[in-house]
Amino acid sequence: MLRTADRALDGTDPTLRRARDAVALTFVLNGLVFASLVSRLPDVRERLALSNGALGLLLLAVAIGSLVALPSTGHVITRLGAGATVRLGAGLDTCGLAVAAVGVTAGSLPLTAAGLLVHGTGIGVWDVAMNVEAAEVERRLARTIMPRFHAGWSLGSILGAGVGVLVLALGLPLLAHLLAVSVVALVLAWGSAARFWPAQPPAAEPLSPLVRPVRRSAWTEPRTLAIGVMVLCFAMVEGTANDWLSLALIDGYGVEQWVGVAGFTLFVVAMTVGRLVGPLLLDRWGRAPVLLGCAGLALLGALLTALGGTLVLVALGILVWGLGASLGFPVGMSAAADDPEGAALRVSVVSTIGYGAFLAGPPLLGRLADRIGTLEVLLVVAALMLPAALSVGATRVRSDVVGS
Repeated sequence: MLRTADRALDGTDPTLRRARDAVALTFVLNGLVFASLVSRLPDVRERLALSNGALGLLLLAVAIGSLVALPSTGHVITRLGAGATVRLGAGLDTCGLAVAAVGVTAGSLPLTAAGLLVHGTGIGVWDVAMNVEAAEVERRLARTIMPRFHAGWSLGSILGAGVGVLVLALGLPLLAHLLAVSVVALVLAWGSAARFWPAQPPAAEPLSPLVRPVRRSAWTEPRTLAIGVMVLCFAMVEGTANDWLSLALIDGYGVEQWVGVAGFTLFVVAMTVGRLVGPLLLDRWGRAPVLLGCAGLALLGALLTALGGTLVLVALGILVWGLGASLGFPVGMSAAADDPEGAALRVSVVSTIGYGAFLAGPPLLGRLADRIGTLEVLLVVAALMLPAALSVGATRVRSDVVGS
């Protein structure tokens, strides 16, 4: 299997190399589209004359669309293949974004909400399909690469945010910006899906007693659910930083707004670095030990961030927190797809559980922050690392996979 990976990387297996590059581009494009909408949220709020609370309710349409689509996407992939499903998801994602942009420009709240619902549905379909294909490429390369695909998503979101800053500085209208992003992303995603690894028939027998074939529902498999718990915890760790880190620094330490944003930026950079470097550690030490170390880093980082007291310790805490949060979600996707038979269904289950954390987490943490303080709510991260540490054993790779 190592020789297969070497051939792929030195160019003698062009099909696998093209599939790897196509998946990487797909992750970047997904992050780009996501961040492009986020960069225009102030315009959405202003044009529709919404309060912060009303804007939050409007954005629930995205989350609802994703969570409705996620559980059924595995069945779609089984029937159509990952490439066709990525095209379906990218089409829904970008078309929904375009409709929402038209709704915002026209000042129509119902049209905007409908567009965001379709956009969210596309996000869910696209996300599961690209993770299933990424797991297939990783399995054929016989080495860990999934975290680097997720680093590509982070880089795409950074690119989308940067483009958003540029077009805002140039005064480009929201409609022109989001329509251009939608067209470019759809065309590139459509083309990249054509270079995915050719669909293969499912294996006749399971590859390991640790991974059973799907008989009724992946929701009844203890291993799949344990991986889902681990992913949920790490997703909450990442989501807590996304939603509350900047505000926690501003409210808790009285820093300027730009310092709070800089703290979040440090977290994103640390998480991206962790995803780029992580495969080396995973291939050397295995999934469970590395994830256990990640849980410890996230716990320590959250404690330093919330209780450090000085900016030096807080910055160190954010850096350690970002590194600790980096690998849980992508490794969970890989573990769910260990067995090619039923991989799409298992990834769909784990994705649903993980993204459920993004939907339920922010409002729950917001209510808790009102009671104990915005900075103190970061301690939830430390508590979540305990069940995460207990469930990392479910991700252990099969003995016939390199890096176990």
